[in-house]
Parts: sequence; structure tokens; C-alpha cells
Amino acid sequence: MNILRKALAVAMILCMHNALIAQTVENTGSEDFMNSNGKIYVVVAVIVVIVIALFAYLFYLDRKIARMEKEHDQQ
Repeated sequence: MNILRKALAVAMILCMHNALIAQTVENTGSEDFMNSNGKIYVVVAVIVVIVIALFAYLFYLDRKIARMEKEHDQQ
């Protein structure tokens, strides 16, 4: 569980760092194009789904490894 917490902390720091940097960049034509067509929401949704899936997989692996370690210690 400790590894999952560290991974989550690193991911949150990276997300905050990117958000702060992204605010300083000027808008380009491609960003306006994506916003005008509404496709930016599709991109954001896909990224969110991928990140949620990765964290769910990490959580699943963490629980599975913890269970295997517990069974190994009992033997």
C-alpha cells in the first residue's frame, strides 16, 4: 500500500506541475480549433479514463501482492 501512496503522490505532483506550466503558455491555433469543435472534451475524457484505469490496475496489483505476501508469511 505504501508504493501505491507514493505513486499517487508523484502523479499528483506531476499533474499540478503541468497545470501550472500550461497556464503560462499562450494559446495556439490548434488549441482554439480543438475548443471550437468541442473535441478537447473527448481528449480530456480519454486521458481521464486511461489514468483511472492505470490507478485501478495499480490498486489491484497492490492488493494481490499484499495477499500473496500474507500467504507466504503464514507458511
